[in-house]
Formats: sequence, C-alpha cells, structure tokens
Amino acid sequence: MATKLILKLYVTGNTLKSQKALTDLKNIMEEEFHGLYELRVIDVLKQPALAEQDKILATPAVARVLPTPLRKIIGNLSNKEKVLLGLDLTIEK
Repeated sequence: MATKLILKLYVTGNTLKSQKALTDLKNIMEEEFHGLYELRVIDVLKQPALAEQDKILATPAVARVLPTPLRKIIGNLSNKEKVLLGLDLTIEK
C-alpha cells in the first residue's frame, strides 16, 4: 500500500470504553500497517463541531479519511477482521 492511511477515531471523553477503542485500533494498525498510518483521536466532548461536521452520531467511531473514498465504522473495535473489512483495508503480506 503506497498511500499513507489517515484514520480518525472519535471517542467520548477519557472513559474505559474510549481507552479500549484506542488500544484496540492502535494494536490492529501497528500489527498490519506499522509506519503506514496516521491516527487522529477526536474527543467529541471537546470538539463537538468536528463530530458534527463529520456526521458522527455515535462513538466509538473510526473514519478512514485517506485513501478515499471515506469509510466509517461504529462500535466495538476488538475484532480485527471486522475492523479491516469495515474500513475496506486489505492486508498485503
């Protein structure tokens, strides 16, 4: 994959659910795309305008911004296959 991945993780505060979503997503991305991605974490409590602009209605949510087209998934991020499929990311080994 030549293009660097840009992901946005939307969370609600510094809760256990938010921390788990961040940890799960980081683990998947480090394992599959180490050094090839950028992860931006957006707390919707601190930046509600960004969540509204990006049409985020529930958290945790992940948006793959680049490469286009935009892909979003909401909810549990612990299942690697579901996360990669939902974000339309292929694993090249």
